Amino acid sequence: MSWPLLIGVVVALGLSLMVAIARRLELRRMRRALGDREQAVRQGSDKAQLAQPVVDLSRCLGCGTCVDVCPEDQVLKLVHGQAMVVHGARCVGHALCERECPVGAIKVTLSDIAERRDIPVLTEQLEAVGSPGLFLAGEVTAHSLIKTAVDHGTAVAGEVARRLEHEPNPNGTLDLCVVGAGPAGLACSLEAKRHGLKFVTLDQESGPGGTVAKYPRRKLIMSQPVDLPLYGRLKSSYTKEELVELWAHIAEEQQLPIRSQETFVGLSRDDDGNYVVRTKTGSYTARNVCLAVGRRGSPRKLGVEGEDLSKVAYSLLDAHSYQHRRTLVVGGGDSAVEAAMGLAEQPGNQVTLSYRKESFFRIRPKNQERLDECLREGKLEVLFNSEVRAIRPDSVELTVQSGYGTATRTLPNDEVFVMAGGSAPLELLERSGVSFDPSLRKAAPQLGEQGTGLVHALGIGFTLSLAALVWVMVHADYYGLPASARAAHPKHALLRPGLGLGLWLGIGATALILVNLLYLVRRSPRFRLNVGSLQIWMTSHVATGILALLLATLHGAMAPGNTVAGHAFWALAVLLVTGAIGRYFYACVPRAANGRELELQEVKARLGRMSEEWDQGQREYRERARSAVDELIEKKQWGSGFLGRVLSMLTGRGGLKRLLTRLEDEGREEGIDEEQIKETMQLARKAHRTALMAAHYEDLRAVLGTWRWLHRWMAALMVLLVVIHIVYALAYYPFFFGGKS
Repeated sequence: MSWPLLIGVVVALGLSLMVAIARRLELRRMRRALGDREQAVRQGSDKAQLAQPVVDLSRCLGCGTCVDVCPEDQVLKLVHGQAMVVHGARCVGHALCERECPVGAIKVTLSDIAERRDIPVLTEQLEAVGSPGLFLAGEVTAHSLIKTAVDHGTAVAGEVARRLEHEPNPNGTLDLCVVGAGPAGLACSLEAKRHGLKFVTLDQESGPGGTVAKYPRRKLIMSQPVDLPLYGRLKSSYTKEELVELWAHIAEEQQLPIRSQETFVGLSRDDDGNYVVRTKTGSYTARNVCLAVGRRGSPRKLGVEGEDLSKVAYSLLDAHSYQHRRTLVVGGGDSAVEAAMGLAEQPGNQVTLSYRKESFFRIRPKNQERLDECLREGKLEVLFNSEVRAIRPDSVELTVQSGYGTATRTLPNDEVFVMAGGSAPLELLERSGVSFDPSLRKAAPQLGEQGTGLVHALGIGFTLSLAALVWVMVHADYYGLPASARAAHPKHALLRPGLGLGLWLGIGATALILVNLLYLVRRSPRFRLNVGSLQIWMTSHVATGILALLLATLHGAMAPGNTVAGHAFWALAVLLVTGAIGRYFYACVPRAANGRELELQEVKARLGRMSEEWDQGQREYRERARSAVDELIEKKQWGSGFLGRVLSMLTGRGGLKRLLTRLEDEGREEGIDEEQIKETMQLARKAHRTALMAAHYEDLRAVLGTWRWLHRWMAALMVLLVVIHIVYALAYYPFFFGGKS
């Protein structure tokens, strides 16, 4: 017995060590994720610019699919076994997370759409409300993806063709006028040609490309695969030059009627109800109009002295043209950072990047990594909390804020690039008949919690089980007999496990088990089985699991024996039970922990907002109080193990009381208002209590996480027993399929 005992101890301790290490790594990862979230809140990058993901914590299973498929880094992270939005500002609306979530727990929607006055009011057909026949497509609709722009343009031309199918055009007026030759305008033009519409496409540039044509040289453009009318599937990545060249080739090959150097200035209606599209050089009359003019509009200016100098530019097409120059780049987005890094790579350049906030929060992680490398190598300088005050022929003057106050800094300068974004052409669009009135906008559906899906799952299970029960009741004369008496019954040949329908029920149960296991393949990022949505696969996972058990029950003639087949049946039953119970553990317990984290962040935000109107001394006191409570929370929430946090529930109140008493005494000594002290202490107590509750829910989730392993090992055991059962049956083929039982 000594050898088995020693081996058992080694295995048990080894597994325990592995679990402990894995648990510690998971806590560190969550700690970093929550730290990133707090930093994002401070910087303002937690809130989306346009599109934003919304997570339903009542449904989220923590499978991590949304995190894996999101092409933008750190928009989502797993915290307490559920998805959490970290850097919402980095979301550009791919919506892959929404399409791939197996339980429908995440939605991507436009942020604060109910009050925004920079988003046009459109119908589902992308038609401007109140202006029949006027359509918008692409970035101007507040959707920035190339794929979305192509889909919009295609849909608009298809809708126009559908409407004009039975409406003759006797006077030869254009069926459609497309304004803009970017991806939306180009797709609209190609689809219009495919439908045989009479149309023209206007663009203010010399060739197709839109906003993409203004990107810096060799910029890599990523998109989802999309089908372009009359061309086919576009791949997922191009350089700027490759994509613009491709679009120009397609336009030439298809002989699209694109009129270049036509700057759109407005439109109106004539006496016949047609649209008159006006440009700086002429006008065009059309029955329908598609505005695909982009969203950038005119570049946003700084409004400072000297901005009209010739050395000031608002875009950078080719950094190679600037060498041995003293350059200032103004802005904090990807365009500004990419321009600064591109200029810093050129020989002899001295590059300074000025940004008015304390850190970058909207740039892509890859750009942040490249920027950090440039800073380490000393290729450029970044001035945070800085603003341009004046631009002179050979210098620029900036104000820079720091902990010591505001200082003025003068930099020798040859070139200035202002990358502060653009002002959307809202006024031009409003004059053209596009409304931005939020009261006309259809109310967005409420994205509250939808529940765990228990009713849906129970409905599936009840329906299938009821059907099985009806079948058993119909054949109760056979299933009610003892096993020894069934051989003489007339239905034995039909319902016995090894022959007739009974055999096919077993084959069906095995097939359903295989289909059920394919869900794991579909969900795994290592395999490319992209057939159907994960939500459909998840539903089928539940349905096939229940149905497989019911068919196995009927296959065993309602009397599983003490055999390999019987053991496989009971393993399948246990697997179904563990899966059903675990399904709700994975949502309910993590939801409680995540909810506490969100509550804690709100408490900390209130502590920050509370001091905005305080004077400097009061702010310093509030900062000391917050730091002291944060340190206590950090120690109890992340700096101790499970037993340590259990002990903190018993003794932690004493430590918190001593800390708050000391802070109260310090506040009174410094002359802080009594009401302010009281409010600060109340928030500190709430933050401490909320953090401890989040930690304890996380401990509970970790314990219940062993249920998932039980489910997986039971699945492996069940598959093994089924395989042995099949092999055994095939080995005794004549007896199993035709002999007497």
